[in-house]
Order: sequence, then C-alpha cells, then structure tokens
Amino acid sequence: MTVTLVTGANKGLGYETARQLIERGHSVYLGARNTERGEAAATELGGQFVQLDVTDDASVETALGVIASREGYIDVLVNNAGISTTADVNGQEALRVFDTNVIGLIRVTQAALPLLEKSGNPVVVNVSSALGSFWAVTNPERRQFHFPSIIYGSSKAAVSMLTVQYAKALPAIKFNAVEPGFTATDLTPFSGAGQPVEAGAEVIVRMATIGKDGPTGTFQEGDGELGW
Repeated sequence: MTVTLVTGANKGLGYETARQLIERGHSVYLGARNTERGEAAATELGGQFVQLDVTDDASVETALGVIASREGYIDVLVNNAGISTTADVNGQEALRVFDTNVIGLIRVTQAALPLLEKSGNPVVVNVSSALGSFWAVTNPERRQFHFPSIIYGSSKAAVSMLTVQYAKALPAIKFNAVEPGFTATDLTPFSGAGQPVEAGAEVIVRMATIGKDGPTGTFQEGDGELGW
C-alpha cells in the first residue's frame, strides 16, 4: 500500500487531495496544526491523523517520527500547507508567510527524506501557484498578470525554485510543483469564487500518483506543464 503524507490536510485542497488518494487506495496521513479538526478530518475520510505544524521543528520531527514508527517509509509527500497574506506589505508579514509557505516546506521535506529514500517510488508534490510563475505574471493573457501579489506570489516563486533544486540535488526522488488553479478555498481572495475544490485537487493527485517513469523538476497545471 502506498503511504502518503499530506500537510495542511484538514480542509480545502489538502482535505480533498487526501480524500481522492484514499479512494485510490493510499494509506494517507493527514497532517494538521489543529488536533481536533485534524482528527475529525481523518475520521471522516478513513485516514490517519498526525499533528503537524510546519512552522515548528519539534512538531515536524514528532509527526515524521510517528509515521516512521508505524510504517518505516513514505512513498508520497504532498507539501500542501500554506497561508495567504493580508494587504499589508512589511517585513513581519513577509516572515509569517515565508515561514509557512517556504521554510515549512523545507522543514517537512528534510524530515521526510530518510523515509522517502526507503520507498521504491518516492514522490514529492509541492503545491505552488501560477502567481509564483514568472511566465504567468508577465503574460497579459494569464489572469495572474492582472493580480499583484508581492508577498504570497514571491513565496510561491520560492516554492517553485525549491522544487527545481531538490529535483537536481536528489534525482532518486521525483519532485514536481503544481498549480491547482483558482479554487474556492479559504486562501481565495474573493469568498466563494473559483472552481470546486474537487477540480483543484486533480492535478495534485495526478502528480502524487505518477509511476517510476514520471517526470521530475516540472511545474504542472491541468493536463500539462506550466511555464516557470
């Protein structure tokens, strides 16, 4: 059975990703900061909960230790946990967003590497955004061109670069970034706007279930690649 960890899995894209992967037969660990919400989500979906705050080194190490003791390996890591930003552009707000969206990804990935290296087909999916794509934000035909996002967009550009660098540094593990599309979640700037979460999770699930001949070091959206 494929063992998968999804961070930020108690709601939104993380929850839907976990649901779809469980339907496909994955044994999914739902990582979430809030124990009550995380346990409720895991119970609803038939997964397993681990308390995991990506901004806390001890929480990350404990969560991965739990999975190590139960499973001994991880096949798939979905780095989904992320936060949006306020309208304020300042150092404190930038540190808050980058600590979750960028440093949190590094914390979890580094802690998961020893378990991923024990898998026969290790895969990491980093949930990024076209707001972090230089190609998309400079292309007038893309909606991201018309939506300035100084801090959040920059944090997702960092996620995309981390994906490329990890793929180069660790060729035995497949690392890919994904753009779920404009999806109706808590991160969506306009309440209720965007596609259904089921549609947004499709590209995450697609890249989480690639085979040994699957791509690495790519940025994916929908059915194809997105320009960096």
